[in-house]
Amino acid sequence: MNRFPKTLLTSLFVSVLLVVSGCKKADAPASNGAVRTLKVGVNPVPHGEILRVAAKLAEREGVHVQVVEFTDYVQPNIALADGQLDANYFQHVPYLESFSADRKLALVSAGAVHLEPLALYSTKHVRPVELPEGARISLPADPSNAGRALRLLEQQGLIRLREGVGASATLKDVVLNPRKLDLRELDAEQLPRTLEDVDAAVINGNYFLEAKKNLQLNAQVLARELARDNPYANVLVVRKGDETRPELQTLVKALQSEEVRRFIETTYGGAVVPAF
Repeated sequence: MNRFPKTLLTSLFVSVLLVVSGCKKADAPASNGAVRTLKVGVNPVPHGEILRVAAKLAEREGVHVQVVEFTDYVQPNIALADGQLDANYFQHVPYLESFSADRKLALVSAGAVHLEPLALYSTKHVRPVELPEGARISLPADPSNAGRALRLLEQQGLIRLREGVGASATLKDVVLNPRKLDLRELDAEQLPRTLEDVDAAVINGNYFLEAKKNLQLNAQVLARELARDNPYANVLVVRKGDETRPELQTLVKALQSEEVRRFIETTYGGAVVPAF
C-alpha cells in the first residue's frame, strides 16, 4: 500500500483547517465583527430607492445589502424560492399569498414597509365623471391587483360589483357598467405605456413612479385608494423559516426606521406612504 509523504499530509491538513476556519468566519454573527451579505430583489422604484436608504443603516450593524433589480412581478419570487436571493421587496401580502399558492412556494412576509395606493391615471381627463361612454380603461391583470382596481372603480361610482365579492373580484363580477366602459386587463408593468391609447388606467404606484422618472410620463390622478385600513402594504418577503435570521431582522428594523419613514414622506408626494 502506498503512503502519502509526510509533507503532503501536513499540507492537506493545513488546507482543511483553513477551509473550516474560513467557513466559520463567514458564519460568524455580525456582533463578532463579520459582515453578513444579503441579496435582496426589488423593483427599481420605489423599492430599490427605499432599500438603499435602509441598506446604509443595516451596514452599520454589520449587514451588507446587495440590491438586485427586477422589472416584473414573477422572477423575484422564483429567485427567492430557488435560493438565489435572501429576500425580496416588491409585493403586498394578497399577491404573495396568491402567487405562493399557485406555485406551491413557501414564502412569507417578514414585515410591512410601505403602501403604494393604487390610482386611476389619465392624460386626457381630470375627474372620473369626465370619462365618456365607452371609455377604454386598462387594469392590472394579476388577480389580486385586478380585484383591487375594480374596487377602486366601484368606489368612484363607475361600475358595480357583485355583492360580497371583495378583493377577489374579476371582470365577470361586474354587474353594472352604466357607461359601458371598455375594461381591459394587461400586465402591470405595461400599464403606464397604455395611457396615450386609453382614456384612463389603474396603475400600481411603483410602475407609475418609474415611468414618470424614466419616460417623463405626466398624467392626472383621477382617483386614489385610501391608505387607512388598506391590506396592500408592500412587505419584505423571505423563505419560510428565515424570519428569525438575525441579519434579516436587522434589515427589517432598518426598513421600519424613522430615517426610512422620513425618506418616504418627503420623496413621493403621497404616491407612497409608510406602512409601519
